[in-house]
Amino acid sequence: MTYTPRLKQKYNSEIVNKLKGNYKSVMQVPKLVKISLNQGVGNESTDKKFIDTAQQEMSAIAGQKALVTKSKKDISNFKVRKGMPVGVMVTLRGNKMYEFLDRLISATLPRVRDFKGVPKKGFDGRGNYTLGIKEHIVFQEIDLDKINKITGMDITIVTDTNSDDEAFNLLKEFGMPFSENGAAKKEAEEAEQKRQEAIKREAEETARAEAAEEEEKKEADRRAALSQEERDKEDAEAKANEDTDSEENKDNNEKSAEADNSKNK
Repeated sequence: MTYTPRLKQKYNSEIVNKLKGNYKSVMQVPKLVKISLNQGVGNESTDKKFIDTAQQEMSAIAGQKALVTKSKKDISNFKVRKGMPVGVMVTLRGNKMYEFLDRLISATLPRVRDFKGVPKKGFDGRGNYTLGIKEHIVFQEIDLDKINKITGMDITIVTDTNSDDEAFNLLKEFGMPFSENGAAKKEAEEAEQKRQEAIKREAEETARAEAAEEEEKKEADRRAALSQEERDKEDAEAKANEDTDSEENKDNNEKSAEADNSKNK
């Protein structure tokens, strides 16, 4: 029995059937062409050991031997000479392409720190999607005990359509965890905003309670410093003020009632 990668089977048996309604022929349904992995070596271009390690790690990640890319011309601003190593890359097609995409979606991306989905803005306007991986250690093929330096890479998924929307629908059917135009990020930001507002409210309530407690303490200290005669005098004045306020409120209520009765008549 001929081996067929899981995502290739899914494309042939499920995805084509789901998307074919948008086209006149099933032959027009978008498909994957290739997946390219690229990693620049930056200032390490003269470090042969680093280049060799990067090539080996890229090969392990892709499941296919990676190639060292070299500069095609001198670039004086970056002190790069023609023929100098500038990165490593590998291009996957056929079964290896589907196998890598399956590992990327099901095993690698979930290992990314604080992962909330991949952004839709990675499309280039021609139906191709590029995703940046900041730390290559998220790939299970990398032995953490043997790495000397954490590096990043770009993964470009090339389709046969020139439409970003069509390519988006295709990759979404494969299971690519898009954040839906930043919806996941927005949700996280809103949750963080609510958390900060709750912290602020709690701090304000605590500050008010502490201020009230401080005022009560000051008043208690002030009263404690008074003589008994002075305290009795204050209490009498306070009671007199309360009685006055009570009488004024009673008079106001009676006047209001009389005014209402006059209007009703």
